[in-house]
Amino acid sequence: MAAVTDNAIHPAFEKLRSHRISTLNLDVEEYRHKKTGARHLHLAADNDENVFFVALRTFPMDSTGVAHILEHTALCGSERYPVRDPFFMMIRRSLNTFMNAFTSSDWTAYPFASMNRKDFDNLLSVYLDSVFFSRLDPLDFAQEGHRLEFEKPDDPSSDLVYRGVVYNEMKGAMSSPTSQLWQSLSSHLFPTTTYHYNSGGEPDQIVDLSYDDLLEFYRHHYHPSNAIFATYGNIPAHEHHEKFETLALKRFDRLDIRLPLHDEKRMFAPMKVEQGYAVGEGEDVESKTHIVMGWLLGHSFDLQENLEGQLLSSVLLENSASPMMRALETTDIGLAPSPMCGLEDSNREMTFVCGIEGSEPSRREDLEALVESTLNKVVEEGVSLDRLEAILHQLELHQREIAGDSFPYGLQLIMQSIAPMVHGGDPVELLDLEPVLATLREKIKDPDYVPDLIRRKLLDNPHRVTLTLRPDEKLEGYHQAALREALAKRKASLSEEEVKAIVEQAQALEERQLRKDDDSILPKVGLADVPLQMPEPEATYDAETGATLYARGTNGLVYQQVVLPVPALSEEELLLLPYYTTLISEVGCGELDYLQMQDRISAESGGIGASFSAKGRIDDVQDMSGYLIFSGKALARNSKALTQLLKDVFTGARFDEKERIREIITQVRARREQAVTGSGHALAMGAAAQGLSAGSWLSFRLGGLAGIRGTKELDKSLGDEAELEAFCTSLTALHDKIRHQGRKFLLIGEEAQLTPMLDNLKSCWRPGEGTSGDAWSMEPVSYKTQEAWLTSTQVNFCAKAYATVAVDHPDAAALTVLGGFLRNGYLHRAIREKGGAYGGGAGQDSVNGVFRFFSYRDPRLADTLDDFDAALNWLHTEEHDEQALEEAILGVIGQMDRPHSPAGAARHAFHNRLFGRSPEQRARFRERVLGVTLDEMRRVAEAWLKPEDASVAVVTNHENRKVAEQLGLVIQEL
Repeated sequence: MAAVTDNAIHPAFEKLRSHRISTLNLDVEEYRHKKTGARHLHLAADNDENVFFVALRTFPMDSTGVAHILEHTALCGSERYPVRDPFFMMIRRSLNTFMNAFTSSDWTAYPFASMNRKDFDNLLSVYLDSVFFSRLDPLDFAQEGHRLEFEKPDDPSSDLVYRGVVYNEMKGAMSSPTSQLWQSLSSHLFPTTTYHYNSGGEPDQIVDLSYDDLLEFYRHHYHPSNAIFATYGNIPAHEHHEKFETLALKRFDRLDIRLPLHDEKRMFAPMKVEQGYAVGEGEDVESKTHIVMGWLLGHSFDLQENLEGQLLSSVLLENSASPMMRALETTDIGLAPSPMCGLEDSNREMTFVCGIEGSEPSRREDLEALVESTLNKVVEEGVSLDRLEAILHQLELHQREIAGDSFPYGLQLIMQSIAPMVHGGDPVELLDLEPVLATLREKIKDPDYVPDLIRRKLLDNPHRVTLTLRPDEKLEGYHQAALREALAKRKASLSEEEVKAIVEQAQALEERQLRKDDDSILPKVGLADVPLQMPEPEATYDAETGATLYARGTNGLVYQQVVLPVPALSEEELLLLPYYTTLISEVGCGELDYLQMQDRISAESGGIGASFSAKGRIDDVQDMSGYLIFSGKALARNSKALTQLLKDVFTGARFDEKERIREIITQVRARREQAVTGSGHALAMGAAAQGLSAGSWLSFRLGGLAGIRGTKELDKSLGDEAELEAFCTSLTALHDKIRHQGRKFLLIGEEAQLTPMLDNLKSCWRPGEGTSGDAWSMEPVSYKTQEAWLTSTQVNFCAKAYATVAVDHPDAAALTVLGGFLRNGYLHRAIREKGGAYGGGAGQDSVNGVFRFFSYRDPRLADTLDDFDAALNWLHTEEHDEQALEEAILGVIGQMDRPHSPAGAARHAFHNRLFGRSPEQRARFRERVLGVTLDEMRRVAEAWLKPEDASVAVVTNHENRKVAEQLGLVIQEL
């Protein structure tokens, strides 16, 4: 189907060009606003999910987080919408499929997406007013950025503390060693440009930002002459222009905005740096050092430079058969390749990084020697043409694939375009890769091409930094002591007037947070705008093969899944499943070793993998069923090869490459440990819910905190050869049990591809192969939890959980609406605005039959747990209006109707049916959601959410051990 184009041009804009990209099935249109010079990139596509995005080029020259705090504060009220929190209020009054704001290193963006035109126009009005006519109230700066406050806000005798949403967000973000690693490496690679600084803000420097600094930054940067607009979808560009002009642009003239935009000064000799990062006092520091090497490359917006950088990175690091990745995975210098490995091309100038984690500071020179010798070996031996063609195949596949299951597809395309627009490049070139891929295919035929790239960009490039980041168990103690001393000095120096001002600001902020604004001035959609039902992709079924087929607009890609019921497993076998599904695409198969298999996977597919999915019945969460899914995707021309690849892995994967398996488990451990500070709220909720249903227990044991601890113990045990042998033998036995199971197939592709796909399936898999014996099942689980999990973090993650009901229970809909109702009406204000946490909320998980409260990057513990209970008390004792209920219902419907990619929608529909989630059941649930009443919410809360029945879990640091013990929580060491 052709993209939507419209030749009409709004008089306030001039059209610069239009370019058809057939591989993406869209037209790129570029415009400029005549009066201000604002640029607009419109991606005209036949897609109802319209996307809006406006970015301002922001180049902070310090680490106070000014751009980040401004991004938060700009959304706290504007000229046309002078309410306290229009952004979060609009989330509740909208059918958006995406709403957010981002701070990058050199731009700040405000995107949203919606499939409803009325809703799109509503959001556009609020976003444009927030960006260009923000009120920037000093109290919002105090709330979102930072403020000095007494620990008890109305008691000047209590200690002085720093509070603020961004302050606590960045304390959490910078608790991660990898965040510190990237920030430190950037600061040395970029000594003179904006990338030297942390655009999100360093907590110790955030507190130096003044309100006047914020205003000055806003006035300088937030102007249409410094703006880039981008849109995607089927709304014509001239209709967007009418809104842009009427709502914002007509009030501005062109402004000459000077920004510190320049290339980094090049170094003439490599630099070596060593720094510490905080770990808990008494924590083992062995094998916890990160060593990385980073090079500064050319311009990211030069397409030739960019693709050469991507080619270089893929040659060296794409998979375990790539020479640098292989060297890093198999060396004894460290435990695993650094998560920083790869090309970073979002800044003006690109960086290439490789390195190791789980090392020691003394191994720096060893790593440098390993990296240099590996690069020299590639230069001497060259790279095979087959390997280079496989890499270009991956670039082509990545460009063609229509994603959008977790992030709107149109927004992904816009995000690819924004860096060249910010830095002066051509966004169209980066989207339309076909011509340059054709050029690269010719260049790689020259055997000296890639060796010359490696020599020029890496070996002969002196702008290189080697960073060693070592654990320091004393660092956090010193830091906290220095912070306490500085605040004590500050408090001692306060005059009476300053004490009074701090107390009055806290009172004023609380009054503002408690004030009920007139939200009728904000536009909204209502239940009348909600579609009665969303259409579901239609499928056909082939009884001979057991294949379900979906014809979808996949833009030349095919997707396949082999699906089989999990056989009866012991608990030991069940706990092996996450390792089995991770390893099966990483090991050898048949006569091929793992290195040859990595090359084969790269040449024939866009990747294969395995996963385990388990759910309870729609009427009983304790009655579990589970499936193993082997998945793959490929360009249509490789459809037959993909079918054979999946068959070979399914039947012939082997677990006898012991060193390879040990390496992968070590990498899994490293990744899972790093995930704690970013996913602490999900892990805390999982720990709190662990005893409330079979599915919750399974999630906790396999992927939750118990799973992470289990992976650490497994990794440690595999140092023993006998343990490693036993582990490999167990995996082989499990695989043998799995591969004899009966199976189903899922095939997704364009209409013309389905018959050949089915024919390939029939010729590759014999009908009736496999037998299904006893199915896997679980005993019901029911116990309460009171736990505190200790790790290295500067902030807390709190959770409470209650056992509730399955999705088809009549109370499930009201509990689902209740989650949003409590978040909107009480928890957002109590936990984020007043408490200073980055986030907090509540929600019903009907898959596992639990209701969970949570906080994210939270400075508090006990008070937050009390707020969870206070939210229920608020529900029962306060008067509530119907509009708040409608907003909560809209939020649930918006989540249910969130669009998927063409292939994702088919997968979603298939797996719903697999677990008994039929269209009829989902329609029944939707009808119940739309009919929820205030009385019904109170009733289900009273029935299921009794504070004395709550299970509790928190993720916190070792300094809070005593606090956790006083709360009656059992201490768990991660």
